[in-house]
Amino acid sequence: MVLKMHTGRITLALYNSYDPRSFREAHRRALARAGPLALAFDYNLAVFGFPFPQELQTPTEISEWVATTTSIGEHGGFLKELTAKGRFQTFPYPDKGFPPQLGEIVLTTRKPDEKKKITAEEVAEMVKRGQSVMLVFGLGPKGAPKEVFKMTKYHLDITPGGYSLETCTAMGATAGAMAYLLKH
Repeated sequence: MVLKMHTGRITLALYNSYDPRSFREAHRRALARAGPLALAFDYNLAVFGFPFPQELQTPTEISEWVATTTSIGEHGGFLKELTAKGRFQTFPYPDKGFPPQLGEIVLTTRKPDEKKKITAEEVAEMVKRGQSVMLVFGLGPKGAPKEVFKMTKYHLDITPGGYSLETCTAMGATAGAMAYLLKH
């Protein structure tokens, strides 16, 4: 008899570091790019502090709207598909911490705090053991703000030495690396 190992779930999370009152093209593009990544690798997607237009109240309304405004990700179709599966969520900024139901919080950064530093291999092992993990990506010119560094338990540098990556590049590199490590 072979026992199946229970695995946790990975959530890719975008943290808005731009103006919290103005929805920008960068928000739209990051969402359109994150949707296919999450769908391709069977991850969830969450966004924090995104200033969506007020008339958009649900993830379905948001993904439908994004789909009408982009050609990325099959014209937003992948984000819509992810949403239809119940795997896209929106949240306000986390004042006192991230929602615990999303798992252990890991900030992706090129400047990890040495006391909080974790490797991609260690994150993959957590997931293999059944622990869900949320990988947080700062979306903005300076990445995640200091308060996010403080409220996260772990910090992951996906590069071998502190290289700065654009947010969507970092998401792709991290999503792919995690998928590979989870299969091996």
